[in-house]
Amino acid sequence: MSPTEPGLPKDPAEYRPKPLMGLGFWALIAFGVLCVLAGAAVALLGPKLLPTTPPAPAATQTSSALTPAPATLPIVVTSPTADEVARLNARIAMLENQGARTTEAAAAALAAAQLVEASQGSKPFGRELATLRAATPGLPELTRLARLAESGAPSRTALAASFPPYAAKAARRARKPAADADLGQRIAYVAAKVVTVRRVDETSGSTPDAILARAELALQEGQVAPALKALDGLPPKARDALAPWRLEAERRAQIDREVAALRARAVRALQAPGPAA
Repeated sequence: MSPTEPGLPKDPAEYRPKPLMGLGFWALIAFGVLCVLAGAAVALLGPKLLPTTPPAPAATQTSSALTPAPATLPIVVTSPTADEVARLNARIAMLENQGARTTEAAAAALAAAQLVEASQGSKPFGRELATLRAATPGLPELTRLARLAESGAPSRTALAASFPPYAAKAARRARKPAADADLGQRIAYVAAKVVTVRRVDETSGSTPDAILARAELALQEGQVAPALKALDGLPPKARDALAPWRLEAERRAQIDREVAALRARAVRALQAPGPAA
């Protein structure tokens, strides 16, 4: 190409390669990066630097400032009156007395139970009687039992076991003929002394055998007092034959009556209500 050709630049610097992007392009890129960084800073630091709730209205703040805070009320401790102290002391004394009575009643009931158990055997029970007397002195049953406790009385089982020989003797006495009896009646009575035949299956009627059978049945059931009552219907001679056995049976019946009264007294004392509050 000739230097004289029209349209070609004459300066050699104009033939160097031109940059692809100018200064304005890079300035635009820098501005965008700054915008991104500014947005990230706001997202990270905004919650820490800016308040999360809007401030209260001026009217509300003014009203709150004018309203006084509630004052703390003082705690007033009043001393109890003399009447209240007296009532409290009376209540405490009543509870103490009620507790003492309950304890005494329990101790008396225990002593009474021990006395009842000891009195059911055939041995003396003076020690158990003394224990109950110490717990509850002045009981009339204890006075009546004092003499009986020294020797005791046969048990109900022992009385039932010893009754048949005495009953046979009483049956023989009941059959003894009168002074004007004939020879046959006298011979039958003498034979009865060797072999005594007594009906034990006949419990109704007023014959000596029926009376003795009823008494024996009551003894087998442990009923001493009903047996003694049944034997009252025997003829005098038959009752005399039972005298030694009857003496022991009456001691047993009296012991049973007295200890039953003591047991009932102890139960009533435990069940007695306390004074009204």
